[in-house]
Amino acid sequence: MVENLHNWLLEFVAAAASIGLTWQDLLVSLAIAAGSVLFAFLFSRILFRLVLKLTSVFPGDLDDHLVANAKGPVTAYIILLGAYLAVKIPLELPHTIDSVVDRAASVAAIAVGAYMINVVGTSGLAWLQDYLGNTPAANTSSWALPLARRGLLIVVAVMAVMVSLDILGVNITPLIAGLGIGGLAVALALQPTLSNLFAGTYVITEGVVNPGDYVDIEGGVSGYVVDVNWRSTRLRTWGNNLVIIPNSRFAETVITNYSKPDEHVNVYLTCGVAYESDLGRVEQVGQEVMEEVLAQHPGAVLDYGAYFGYENFGESNVDFWLFVQAKDRLASFEVRSELIKQLHARLTEEGITINYPVRTLHFPDGWNPQDGTPLPPQAASLPRPAVTQARRPLPEDAPVGADGPDV
Repeated sequence: MVENLHNWLLEFVAAAASIGLTWQDLLVSLAIAAGSVLFAFLFSRILFRLVLKLTSVFPGDLDDHLVANAKGPVTAYIILLGAYLAVKIPLELPHTIDSVVDRAASVAAIAVGAYMINVVGTSGLAWLQDYLGNTPAANTSSWALPLARRGLLIVVAVMAVMVSLDILGVNITPLIAGLGIGGLAVALALQPTLSNLFAGTYVITEGVVNPGDYVDIEGGVSGYVVDVNWRSTRLRTWGNNLVIIPNSRFAETVITNYSKPDEHVNVYLTCGVAYESDLGRVEQVGQEVMEEVLAQHPGAVLDYGAYFGYENFGESNVDFWLFVQAKDRLASFEVRSELIKQLHARLTEEGITINYPVRTLHFPDGWNPQDGTPLPPQAASLPRPAVTQARRPLPEDAPVGADGPDV
């Protein structure tokens, strides 16, 4: 191994002598490279901490995140710059080698720059996800921000490769044209997917629906929102079934959200009493029933109050309504059920009648359907005369012996 290293040094010295390099030039080059490495070390250990302290002066912590994640790329830039200066300043290279060094340094600088953009951009998106916290857009950030990070990485990598190829002398015009056509084809192919993506982002960031809300969608679908991802919105129905709705359709339909603007749900109950009833007493009973339910049922909102009113003169009853509020949709069914039970019991106790639809049937005189009395002669049904219909003659061009149509 020592012999191989000795041979490599001899070959390097011979190559350096062929292009006019001296030991002094090599020592200066090594000194510059070592100085850049030392400066990079001092920057990462000492100077960078001073920069972080300066960022703490400004309000917010976004700048702290960005500067902290830029430490690695900046250190790599310092080392790269030192290596480039170590080659360019003391060494007088031929034009061909000098051009190669310039191009290699440019490609390396582009790679480090792409790395810095990706690291800083990813840090900014991660800070945004933490900043959203429990806001309505937090559910979107859980899948949208990772997708944005991947997209940023792809875009930066493609741009870095394109610029590097151009520096190396590769004609990228056909490649750009091909990417443009390919991008258009991909955009057309992914149009439904992109439509669902942007629609889902709009639905969540607007705060119209959130996981846990009970919604009713135009068309008969209703249930609890389970999740809203980049493609679809998922609902859990009363039958414990999962309904998956594309975000593009979910964003365009009419939605009733029973959990907004808050979870309280109004309970509107209609009823009716006979026309002979004492309407003043009926109102008193209804008010007492509502107050009792509000005081005893845990799902009722006591502070909202209880409201009674007569609505109209119905076919069989004088219609009225009871109006209270429940804490949420599930509690509204319990409160409604309790109102019906207690109102029915109180009205029965007070002797107040709730009529139901009645139909009066009028029969011919002298006929009782209970004892089977036959109908009187004038009401009996007369026998229907027989109706005959003449057969139409066959046409003249009908075949001999053929049967004609039944007419």
